[in-house]
Amino acid sequence: MRLILRSMAYLLLLALGLLVMIQFWFLVHIGYWINHNPESTAFMRVRLEILQEENPKAQLRKQWVPYNRISPHLKRAVVAAEDAKFMSHGGFDWDGIQKAFEKNMREGEIVAGGSTITQQLAKNLFFSGERTWWRKGQEAVIAVMLETLMSKRRILEIYLNVIEWGEGVFGAEAAARFHYGSSAATLSPEQAARLAAVVPSPRRYGPASDTAYLQRRTQTILARMNGAAIP
Repeated sequence: MRLILRSMAYLLLLALGLLVMIQFWFLVHIGYWINHNPESTAFMRVRLEILQEENPKAQLRKQWVPYNRISPHLKRAVVAAEDAKFMSHGGFDWDGIQKAFEKNMREGEIVAGGSTITQQLAKNLFFSGERTWWRKGQEAVIAVMLETLMSKRRILEIYLNVIEWGEGVFGAEAAARFHYGSSAATLSPEQAARLAAVVPSPRRYGPASDTAYLQRRTQTILARMNGAAIP
């Protein structure tokens, strides 16, 4: 019995040590990205692999632009659409999490996330997109790291440069050029609101898409933009 207990204690310590090493790996990456721009994300790499299965020469459309070269309209539109409490929370919208949890329990599977911009950034940087309980837990830990080490401005800057806005289209600059043939800096309020409207389903809506849902969602975001606080 004593040998069994010692073995169990050893395995527990080994597991804890491995867990600490994994968290340290995440922490080092986040610390590096405080002053360096991510060249790609885990989600980008997965999407590129999928595209290259059909076309081996496929490449992602992406171009990093600094925070001050992204239209304030797009910043406000995305915050209004995705995370209205972005400037006041510490990484989590507890009301949103409660509603998502209740919906997931009703459905018997994870169908809603209640994720903030910080949590979405954690997912995009490190995960491929699958929805599991363990991934949501790790995502929460990474969100705390992001909020602790980075400013809100840096979190939003990275987020706007790495999220998907079309098939193989990542970041605000590529999105503006793909959907409107303009730069991220010159987006109008209406254009910004429409781009924010497609964030949840970026591959469903192309430049010519004009569904009733998209029109309604765009107008809703437009109405909320003036009240959206941004860094």
